[in-house]
Amino acid sequence: MDGPKGVLHRYLQVGREVLLWKMEGLSEYDVRRPLTPTGTNLLGIVKHVASVEIGYFTGVFGRPCPVDLPWFAPGAPPNEDMWASERESRADVVRLYHQSWRTSDETISALDLESPGTVAWWPEDRRAVTLHTILVHMVAETHRHAGHADIVRELVDGGTGHRMAAPNLPDLDDAGWAAHRDAIERAARAASRTGE
Repeated sequence: MDGPKGVLHRYLQVGREVLLWKMEGLSEYDVRRPLTPTGTNLLGIVKHVASVEIGYFTGVFGRPCPVDLPWFAPGAPPNEDMWASERESRADVVRLYHQSWRTSDETISALDLESPGTVAWWPEDRRAVTLHTILVHMVAETHRHAGHADIVRELVDGGTGHRMAAPNLPDLDDAGWAAHRDAIERAARAASRTGE
């Protein structure tokens, strides 16, 4: 795809690939374990983004969704889309995400940026949307969650960036990072004393 639609699609795809990279090389436990008080975990982030993306690019535009998403059914437990049970394999979640990509890409290819849609779960004054709106929304949503995954992956094993070969950080050794962190800690403590 060329033009503005192609640019948005490219940024969406970069975010998709980052999310999957964040799980590479990790154990089943490490992709699933909750690392924040609200339970944020890598496999759950991917499951959530896959589910949300396929929903936005199908139902919003009156297109069929080829997969069942029981965690969004009425009466499903809250946040069930944000983690994977022991019955859901990593491969299952990755397959769901790849299916989401294919289905979403079919919608993106088939429609013009100004094609109308309706997001039934948004406030009434914002429900009427276009493909352009949903593409921007999903680029933002995907990259927001990629940021969450950045932090979670760093907590697991120190992995950072878009992929292992591109950490997007200065090339510091462990001692350099420790010194950097200590400098930030000293500044935070000094600022808190000044603000008291």
